[in-house]
Amino acid sequence: MTALTALRHADTATDRVAPRRRSVARPLLYGALVLCALLTLLPFFWVISGSLRSLDEMRSDPGAWLPHHVTLDNFVRLFRTAGFGRFAINSIVVAVIVVAGNIVAASAAGYALAKLDFAGKRIAFGAVMAAMMVPFTAVFVTQFVITVDLGLADTLTGIALPGVAMPMSVFIVRQYAMSIPDELLEAARIDGAGEFRIFFRIFLPLAGPAVATITIMSFLTSWNNFIWPLIVAQSMSTYTLPVGLAATSQAAAHVTDYGLMLAGAIVVMLPVLLLFLFLQRYFVQGISGTGMR
Repeated sequence: MTALTALRHADTATDRVAPRRRSVARPLLYGALVLCALLTLLPFFWVISGSLRSLDEMRSDPGAWLPHHVTLDNFVRLFRTAGFGRFAINSIVVAVIVVAGNIVAASAAGYALAKLDFAGKRIAFGAVMAAMMVPFTAVFVTQFVITVDLGLADTLTGIALPGVAMPMSVFIVRQYAMSIPDELLEAARIDGAGEFRIFFRIFLPLAGPAVATITIMSFLTSWNNFIWPLIVAQSMSTYTLPVGLAATSQAAAHVTDYGLMLAGAIVVMLPVLLLFLFLQRYFVQGISGTGMR
């Protein structure tokens, strides 16, 4: 009896200590998360602050966190920059081509790799995994030669073409498709539905989170891409926003106009931020469904 009583007292003491530990650990966890969030947001805060400062103030005190005199002159000069509208339209066109291509190609390829049986299926999936491991710097010369041979140099199609079927997009859709029960598709086949009808009427609605994920990722990749558009675009008429802003942000005596660049960075970030906020819930579901946690 004495031993049982001691065990009961020990369990009671443990039950009392556990809530205390949780009550102490939770504020520490929240504090650490807030600190990490602040450290992450510091560069964005400095970009916003710098965009509201004049060029002379940026030169005299480049490390200041707050502007001495708030001005919107950088944004006014940005929207008055020659070719800014053309750069924005080019970026939108390229992003639409890349996003549409990824949705169509990645959805079809991911569905086939997850739910269809065909010869060379494992080899095809292995090729997708291998392509994910190859850095862009290892293939951009070959891609440029192919683009020139196809007559797509200095065109928006040539800028967008290499990004219309990203291996990561195929992988994400394939992993999400693996979580969809095979019985559901088999029931549709028994009812006489063909593969195209199953794909468009059953699979795509269920794969909404995965489609939202690849939409955000492909748009972000295309919208922020700098190296490839810089290589392919040979005239200002085909410059995208990152390339165009870099080309037009030179002040007098070849000094970089940092105020103009930072204002441009704010404008470039806004569409990505709005898209992520709009699709945030689906993005989280898509990442969770692929097992990439």
